[in-house]
Amino acid sequence: MESTALVAHLQTVLPEAQIESAPGGDIQTTVYASPDTLHATLKALRERPELRFAFLAELTATDYWPREPRFELVYILVSIEHRLRLRLKVRLPNHDPHVATSSDIWPAANWLEREVWDLFGIAFDGHPDPRRLLMPEDWEGHPLRKDSPVQIQMKPNASEALQVTEDEFRANIMKDRLVRS
Repeated sequence: MESTALVAHLQTVLPEAQIESAPGGDIQTTVYASPDTLHATLKALRERPELRFAFLAELTATDYWPREPRFELVYILVSIEHRLRLRLKVRLPNHDPHVATSSDIWPAANWLEREVWDLFGIAFDGHPDPRRLLMPEDWEGHPLRKDSPVQIQMKPNASEALQVTEDEFRANIMKDRLVRS
């Protein structure tokens, strides 16, 4: 199903949803959905028999800082029954980025949403377990945001310069070759 046909179909099914086709001639069908009707859109994509996107392949985000809207959530959905792939994107603002959870639609979204929250700081309203997944509990901020400061500061650890003569270097190379052969 082409993106324009999919957008037209979704707008007849969900007239309140703001869905638009993505520009460009990409191989994969890409549409944009509004954050406030995202949950209803995802539910329709999964439950409508003519679509039946039963598999959530990926959920990730992109940070376009300093552009506004800053974030884009990217859902990759697969309809095995109809042999379709869909890239659904949601634009989110810099200030308080959040959407409704989709873990009640696809249980696999539980971990994917935790990862997106942990790394980008995008909140999922109604998520059953909104704890950090990859970063330590005491980590401040979200490391994949483009304005996130580097928090690990270590001095270079070098006790002394390596002092090897040419003959010692050749001997070490020969020892290494004997061990490997």
